[in-house]
Amino acid sequence: MTPHKVLFVCTGNICRSPTAEGVARELAAKHGVDHLFEFDSAGTHGYHVGDPPDPRTVAAAARRGYDLAHLRARRVTDFDFIRFDRVLAMGRDHLESLRRACPRVHHGKLGLFLDFSERFDEDEVPDPYYGGPHGFEHVLDLVEDAASQLILRLSGQRMDTAPGVPSGG
Repeated sequence: MTPHKVLFVCTGNICRSPTAEGVARELAAKHGVDHLFEFDSAGTHGYHVGDPPDPRTVAAAARRGYDLAHLRARRVTDFDFIRFDRVLAMGRDHLESLRRACPRVHHGKLGLFLDFSERFDEDEVPDPYYGGPHGFEHVLDLVEDAASQLILRLSGQRMDTAPGVPSGG
């Protein structure tokens, strides 16, 4: 079976999109469906190409068991629209930027990542860069929920609730 290829996109590829990439990889592995997926992340801008994720992002993710330290920022390329089955934006401005860059034939691959979220009403993953530690934790909450649901829907597998989320009523 050909893996589902998913690209997560934010502005500089140092906070939100690498978080989504790392969380999605770990959740897929945890549930034994990592062979069904290929995850990557990129930015709409090349501000940080080659840089690791923001240290606050790495630290927040590590506290929840996600290793992002090996990731390096890159910018979205034209080939990404061909290579990936889904290109998921962290926010509406990213989605609009992707629509402008993406050939019309591939527009069906574009979407907002939080459209997969079930626990949150937000449709954008907020940028934690200029805020305090709570922002990075909130990003992780949003990403864990949306990544769990994305993996569930694309794999057809049953998954328990996201890490740290109590089950039941």
